[in-house]
Amino acid sequence: MSFGSGRFTTDSAAEGLVAYLRTSPSPFHAVASSLSMLVEAGFTPLDERDAWPSEPGRYVTTRGGSLVAWSTERVLTRPFDGSGGGADDGDAGGERGAVAFRVVGAHTDSPNLRIKPRPDHERVGWQLLGVEPYGGLLLNSWLDRDLGLSGRVAVREADGSVGERLFAVDEPLLRVSQLAIHLDRSTNDALTLNKQLHMEPSWALSQAPLFVEWLAEQVRVEPVDVLSWDAMTHDVQPAARTGLHREFVAGARMDNLATSYAATQALIDAVERPAPEGEVPLVPLIALFDHEEIGSMSERGAFSNLLPTIFERIISTLGGGRDDVHRAMAHTVIASGDMAHATHPNYADRHEPAHHIAMNGGPVLKINTNLRYATDSVGAAHFAAACREAGVPMQEFVVRSDLPCGSTVGPMTAALTGATTVDFGAPTLSMHSARELVGAADQAMYGAALAAFLAPGRD
Repeated sequence: MSFGSGRFTTDSAAEGLVAYLRTSPSPFHAVASSLSMLVEAGFTPLDERDAWPSEPGRYVTTRGGSLVAWSTERVLTRPFDGSGGGADDGDAGGERGAVAFRVVGAHTDSPNLRIKPRPDHERVGWQLLGVEPYGGLLLNSWLDRDLGLSGRVAVREADGSVGERLFAVDEPLLRVSQLAIHLDRSTNDALTLNKQLHMEPSWALSQAPLFVEWLAEQVRVEPVDVLSWDAMTHDVQPAARTGLHREFVAGARMDNLATSYAATQALIDAVERPAPEGEVPLVPLIALFDHEEIGSMSERGAFSNLLPTIFERIISTLGGGRDDVHRAMAHTVIASGDMAHATHPNYADRHEPAHHIAMNGGPVLKINTNLRYATDSVGAAHFAAACREAGVPMQEFVVRSDLPCGSTVGPMTAALTGATTVDFGAPTLSMHSARELVGAADQAMYGAALAAFLAPGRD
């Protein structure tokens, strides 16, 4: 089955997600995976430290575990300085020179166990690594799994400068072993795990190198040149199609790499579509943020200056100034994508009874009156229109009134930009587990809806 432009078929979307997950064990690798896809589609990488070109084109920039990509191909060259000009007064676009952004936001990080700065220690003959839980992970899901290691290493280069190296060892190096039921008969009644005492993985019995020595070997430097690291564990069991009819995709980091992958594919699709006439020129853009799982308060999180700065720099390359940035924000619509809770067949009572979410039932509009999700009626209308244009069904999620509601990058992005914002997701089970479950057909519908959102009215 295919959706939208036909690029998004159930098989291609599901298999593409499986491949993306396999190459993206850390946020830094997810950025590298999306960057590779975008460069292949004609996007030019830009360094934030350089001056950016004024020529219209497809561009992408990265900041650590975050990525932003956009296209100005359908905007007249420098429309704000009188050389081009946007829509005339009275047109649907309003004032001369106006542009608007269509944005899909997502995040690249997922809950996991991260290696401490001084991790090496021994206990009763076992060589262990000290870890700190990152984000709101389901601790029990990390027990008795074969774990690899991946991330980023800061190293001293030959000229004395600080360099960065990615590493990924997709082999069963570590394991957090569960206590046998014979030694705790209450385990099946109430499993209690202490993050400090019970979650440290073992990786050897004897003759284990210091972690810094092992890490230096992975990135091909001397141990003395390893300055610091962002190292984390990942489940080495590969993502796979599952179910009697292969209707599911099971794997790690669905929250939120399923959205990061769909957004990347959607942007590639959107920039190939013809632009409509007589409207404010649209700049389709995706923003894949790091650190959502821990509050986004970092130099590259959604609460940082990353997205507002890039908005301003894009407008500047088109010849606009600060006022033009604010005008663009008034025209802009942002879709904040994160995964959504599918109704669990064994815990249906934990869901709002009038808003059950079906797996393979289509993208999910996420609504919360207290604005834990940023969706309002105007944002909801834009997303509903995109789903309708793509020919996919749309579901609506509301949390039970007597349960707390999670949040996303949506509210903070709305507050930072002043743009109309809507929260959405794709149905998921076992969210924040070491291994999550999504629908295969949902991934195709997800990508098709996002492409229609980024390029409305262009099919």
